[in-house]
Amino acid sequence: MGFFSLFGIGNGKIKDAIRHGATIIDVRPAGEYDQGKIRKSLNIPIDRIEINLDRIRNMRKPIIVCSNSESESEQAISLLKENGIHRTYNGGNWARLLKMIRSL
Repeated sequence: MGFFSLFGIGNGKIKDAIRHGATIIDVRPAGEYDQGKIRKSLNIPIDRIEINLDRIRNMRKPIIVCSNSESESEQAISLLKENGIHRTYNGGNWARLLKMIRSL
């Protein structure tokens, strides 16, 4: 979830985005996603992000990206930002993000 998020510094922005209807995109492969997921999250595997840019852009909501891998989440966020989708947040590990959502 990133250095600052480990200490709770980045969690405020993520929680605020969730409260404002953020879309959660899980970039894990479909098989992993099917084994456990956040309700109402979208599964767009990392290798499918680029072909879904228009779909994501049309969501017009903050985007929270989660995965099992910090590098996959960061890669997806970089790609989104490079393509003009700037309200993106690294939700980190999907299971930790799920716990955060449940605590709201």
